[in-house]
This record gives sequence, structure tokens and C-alpha cells, in this order.
Amino acid sequence: MVGQAESRLRSLKQEVHVLWLASRHPKVRWYAKLLAACVLAYALSPVDLIPDFIPVVGHLDDIILVPAGLWLARKCVPNDVLEECRQQARNVADREHPLGWIGAAAVLAVWITLLLLVASGVIRALSR
Repeated sequence: MVGQAESRLRSLKQEVHVLWLASRHPKVRWYAKLLAACVLAYALSPVDLIPDFIPVVGHLDDIILVPAGLWLARKCVPNDVLEECRQQARNVADREHPLGWIGAAAVLAVWITLLLLVASGVIRALSR
């Protein structure tokens, strides 16, 4: 059972990488790139819609939303592009970690920026 879960998690990580590669591909339409960016941001983000500390329900968003978003985004990307990106992901996975620290830093930078914007708005509203 644990081995099967690890295999599915590895597969999910690879599909996230495939989607990241597809979102940068020139044959992919803008709306598919936007959807892919939103799914990737949510999948890589440390912030969830439902916090994980809430028993059972907290993990449902990770179990349902991320795979559903990946599925929907994959439906918007042409099959030949997906296959090309899967091959690239396999090649990179054999050599190195695809997103690593760069991906984590990008997600963290986005959340810090959003937090600062919200804090700035709250401070302005309170100072009036």
C-alpha cells in the first residue's frame, strides 16, 4: 500500500513538471497556459484553500483539486505537446530535480508579494 502511494505521488510530481513544461510551449494556447499557471501555483503553494490542520477535510483539496486541475489543464494542451513534454520531463528527472529551489522561491515570492499588498491595503484602510 505504501509503495503504491509513493508511486502515485511520484507520478503526480512528474505530471506537475509536464504541465510546467507545457505551459511554456509555444503551441499551447494562452488560456491553457493561464489554467496551467493557476494549477501549478496552487499545487506548489504552501497555502491551501482548506488548511491541512482541519482533520480529513484539510487534505481533500490536495486529493481532489490538484488532480482535477491537472486533468483539466491536460485536456487543454494538445496531445503531441503533452508527449513531447513528458519525454523532456523523463530526461530531466533522470538528471536532476526539475523545479527544486527555483520553483519554491518563485512560489514564495508570489505569496510574500500578495501578503505585502494585502497588509498595505489594510494599513491604508485603518489609517483613514
